[in-house]
This record gives sequence, C-alpha cells and structure tokens, in this order.
Amino acid sequence: MRVKSGVPRNRSKKRWFKAAKGNFGGRKNLLRTVKETVVKGRAYAYRDRRVRKREFRALWITRITAACRAHGMRYSQFVYGLKLAGIELDRKSLSELAIHEPPVFDEIVDVAKGALDGNA
Repeated sequence: MRVKSGVPRNRSKKRWFKAAKGNFGGRKNLLRTVKETVVKGRAYAYRDRRVRKREFRALWITRITAACRAHGMRYSQFVYGLKLAGIELDRKSLSELAIHEPPVFDEIVDVAKGALDGNA
C-alpha cells in the first residue's frame, strides 16, 4: 500500500502561504520563493529586534547632544557631570526631558556643570 501525503503537504503549503501574506508577486504565489521570503523575513525580524535597541539608544544620545550643545556643553562632559552629581537618569528619560520639558533639562545641565566645576 502506498503512502499518500496530500493532506499534510497541503496543510504545510497553506501555512507557508499564510506566513507570506502581503508580499508582492511571486513572493506570495510561488512556493519556493515564498519559503525563501518567509525564512529571510524571520531572520531579519530576529536580528532587527536587537538592532532596534541600538538605534534608539543612538537617537537618544543624538538628541541629548543637541540639547547640551545649545547650553555650550559637550555630551561626554554632560554625562560625566551627571555621574559626579549622582543623577542616575537614563538616556531615554533625558532625551524626553530635552524635548518636552526644556526648563527641567536646563536645571539638569546646570547641576551637571556645577558638579564639573566643583570637581575641577
């Protein structure tokens, strides 16, 4: 008696095509291309979940740098001043303060400057 694998094969194909939904052309219609697309897409998704964290940190640092430069201070000096002053705000919070609460950020910069002056 021969083994028939029609049902499992169709189920497998259906799963692949469902995963490839939303792609263009053969990337949603042709099984071999669909498999390549889905596998590659999942690999990129895995990688980019980690890359996103790096990119956001870089964005926050860029924003803080711009805000510090407006006060005549370098980013590295600012961060060192915060460390000396014992202020433990993360970069995300500092970035948000620089954008949405400039007066509060001004005070933080003044504290960092004071800590640097006191240490020098």
